[in-house]
Amino acid sequence: MPDAQPIPRPNPTTAAGQVPPKPTAPPTKHQLALMIWIAVFPTITVLNLSIGPLLTEAGPVLRTFVLATIAVPIVIYGIMPPLHRVRMRLLSRRAA
Repeated sequence: MPDAQPIPRPNPTTAAGQVPPKPTAPPTKHQLALMIWIAVFPTITVLNLSIGPLLTEAGPVLRTFVLATIAVPIVIYGIMPPLHRVRMRLLSRRAA
């Protein structure tokens, strides 16, 4: 049996011929806490100002449930992904 030849691997370049940037490390717990605060505080503030008057008759548990049910998807799917991209851009600029 002949010696196995290594499989040639393509050069990891982008369509423009540039080497893609190195992936950044996951955020530290302090960075993540700040990112979550940046996402959650304005979201809850806007929700309280916009739908809070509709929930004045509801008790505090129901009001919190409704606000959290609306806020969590907004934060997780709408605000956190762009914040992660901003963080990656900032870290890649710092490394360059």
